[in-house]
Amino acid sequence: MMKIRTKYILFIVTVHLVALVLSFFVFAEEKWIFLVSEVFILISIYISWQIYQQSIQPLKLLVQGADAIVDRDFNIRFVETGSYEMDKLITVYNRMMDELRIERTRQQEQHYFLEKLIHTSPTGIMVLNYDGKIEQVNPMAATLINIHADNLLEKQIEDLDHPVMKRLARMQSGDSTMVTMAAATYKVQKSHFMDRGFPRYFVLIEVLTAEILEAEKNAYGKVIRMMAHEVNNTIGPVNSIMNSAIKKISTLQGETHLSEALGIAVDRNNNLNIFMRNFADLVRLPPPRKEQVDLAAIVLSIGKLMESRGGEKTIDFNYNIPEGAFYVFADRQQMEQVLINVVKNAIESIEQSGVIVFDLNKSNRVLTITDTGKGIDDSLAQKLFKPFFSTKKDGQGIGLTLVREVLYNHGFNFSLKTTVDPKKITEFIIQF
Repeated sequence: MMKIRTKYILFIVTVHLVALVLSFFVFAEEKWIFLVSEVFILISIYISWQIYQQSIQPLKLLVQGADAIVDRDFNIRFVETGSYEMDKLITVYNRMMDELRIERTRQQEQHYFLEKLIHTSPTGIMVLNYDGKIEQVNPMAATLINIHADNLLEKQIEDLDHPVMKRLARMQSGDSTMVTMAAATYKVQKSHFMDRGFPRYFVLIEVLTAEILEAEKNAYGKVIRMMAHEVNNTIGPVNSIMNSAIKKISTLQGETHLSEALGIAVDRNNNLNIFMRNFADLVRLPPPRKEQVDLAAIVLSIGKLMESRGGEKTIDFNYNIPEGAFYVFADRQQMEQVLINVVKNAIESIEQSGVIVFDLNKSNRVLTITDTGKGIDDSLAQKLFKPFFSTKKDGQGIGLTLVREVLYNHGFNFSLKTTVDPKKITEFIIQF
C-alpha cells in the first residue's frame, strides 16, 4: 500500500511538471511572462515542500510513537519544534507515554507484590492456566501435599494421584470441602478469576489439623475429666467397702468363693481406674520439656526393648542407622513413648513373621519406621488418628492419638501410609 507522503510527493511533482510544460507552450513567446510563471512555480514548489514538512512530520511522529507502544517502550519522548499544531500533538503524546510508564510501573510493582505474597503465604496456592494445567505452585502447597513443585507444573489436576488432587478434580469453581488423610486435615477451595476475558482457576489449600486437634481435645477432654471424676469418686468408696467385706468374710468358714468373687471385683475396679487414668493422662499431656537428645541412641534402645514384645511371632528388627550421634531438640520421655507406640502397632500388624526396619536419614533429618504387616486399609486410613478409634478388638484408641499430640506439640511433621509397590509396606515417617 502506497504511503501518504509518497502520494503527496507524486501529486506535487505531477502538478508542477504539468504547470512547467503548460507555461512553456503558452508563454513561450512572452519571455517575461514565462519567467514570472516559472518564479511562481518555484515559489509553489517551495510552499508545497513546507506544507509537506508540516503535514507529514506529525504523521511520522505518530508512526514512531505507535512503534514505541507496540514495543512497550514508554521511555521515548519527543521534543517540541515550535510549531503550534506539532507541539500540541507532542505534548499529548508525551503525557500519554508518561501515564503508560507510570501505569506499567504500578502494575509491575503489584505483580511483584502478588508474587511475593503467594510465595510466602501460609496457605497453599496453585494457579492454573487457560488449559487447566498447573502453572504456578507456592512452596506451602508443595509442602502440604508432599509433592515437589517441579512434579506439579504443567500437570492436569486429575492426572495426579493424591487424595487432595482427586477431590479437587471433582470440584467446581466456588466449592469448598474438607479432606482428611491419615494424620492431617485440609480445607480445599477452588475458585476462578477473569484474565483477558477468560476464566482462570486457582486452588487454596489450608491445613486445619492444629485447629481441629485443639477442638477435639477440648471436646473429649471435658468428657474424660467428667468421667474420671465420677469413676474415681465411685471406685474409692466401693473398693473400701468390698475390702472390709473381704476381711469380714475371711473370718467365716465356707465363704471362700464369695471372698474370691469380691477380690475379682476389686481388681476389675482397679483396672477400670487405670483405664480411665490412661485417658486422663492423654488430656493432661504436659508441654514438651525440650533438650538436646541423641535420636540415634533412643531409636536403638527402643528397638532393643521392643524386640522381646513379638512373643511367638518371628520378627526381624533391622537398623539402618549411621554411626555417630544425631541430635534433635525434643522431650526424651515423650519421644520414647512415641516410638514405643509406633513399634507396638507395627508388631501387632505382623501376623506370624515379618520385618521391622528403622531407617534414620541424617542429611534429610527423617526417621522412617517400616513394617511388612497387613497394612492399613484405605477405608480406615482417615480414622486412625481420631480419638478413641481403634482397629483392635480391645483397643482404647489412645496410642496414635498420643503420638499425634506429642509430635504436633514438638512441631515435627509425620505421615503414616501403606504402599503396595513392589510389595506391601507400611511406613511411619517423622520429619525432624
